[in-house]
Amino acid sequence: MTRIIASLSEVSASYTALFCDLWGCLHDGKRPFDEAVEALRAFRAKGGTVVLLTNAPRPKPSIVRQLEALGVPADCYDEVTSSGDAAQYALITGAVGRRVHHLGPPKDDSFFTELSPDLQKVAATEAPIVKVPLAEAEGIVCTGLFDDLTETPEDYRATLLHAKTQGLKLLCANPDIVVDYGHKRIYCAGAIAAAYDEMGGRSLYFGKPHPPIYDLARRRLEAIRPGVPADEILCVGDGITTDIRGAVAEGLDSLFITGGLASDIFGENGERLEQPLLDDWLAKAELSPPFAISRLR
Repeated sequence: MTRIIASLSEVSASYTALFCDLWGCLHDGKRPFDEAVEALRAFRAKGGTVVLLTNAPRPKPSIVRQLEALGVPADCYDEVTSSGDAAQYALITGAVGRRVHHLGPPKDDSFFTELSPDLQKVAATEAPIVKVPLAEAEGIVCTGLFDDLTETPEDYRATLLHAKTQGLKLLCANPDIVVDYGHKRIYCAGAIAAAYDEMGGRSLYFGKPHPPIYDLARRRLEAIRPGVPADEILCVGDGITTDIRGAVAEGLDSLFITGGLASDIFGENGERLEQPLLDDWLAKAELSPPFAISRLR
């Protein structure tokens, strides 16, 4: 049975490192959550290491700049690993060819131009990636919708049908289906990839719950804190099908944040987080994380 806790400090002594999600856990896309910031600071103050693990399609340097702009203090984390980082590795090593068509907004252009130092070394040994029109592409890279405030996956049906007829693979830089931007729920790249799969296309995924992002996070954790065993890593997230399912697949413990994507069930501030409701909902999801909390605090 999943144990409901009131604060991270109740269980943090058993863990050396956190793999902590961003959207819905540390911020809502517009502002940081003060209690979450303090919880991560307290974990680090006791000697813990915090790796922010996000399905954002942009690379680490871009994520760090975004966190600064949102007001998330740098002293609440040690490292960042994004779905964008893991997908970049696949892209530069040729997973969908070297001439690619980009589906996504201009804000995601850094996916093609900005690499973390560890990925720069890989890129230096590979031929360059070139962005081209769909008719000239060997594959598709999807980082999101062009306008996620107004569009839905249905707006991309014609593009995806054309790509399918050409046999193009789609590299999904963010497996999330939706995310909450303030109080508005918007579609992510994962929704486009899912639509492509449903019509018979082939999508490749690199963020949570898929192994590549965890492999990269572990390598980066090892670089700053060698030798952390799996049973001393706690994954924190609000996505039952991404954060929690990914943790289970990796054999890692997890703390489920119910006040994020599942707030329609449990309440934004946890006012409906009760054991019978939680157990029933998790049973339907066929998942049982060790811990749950309404908000990271």
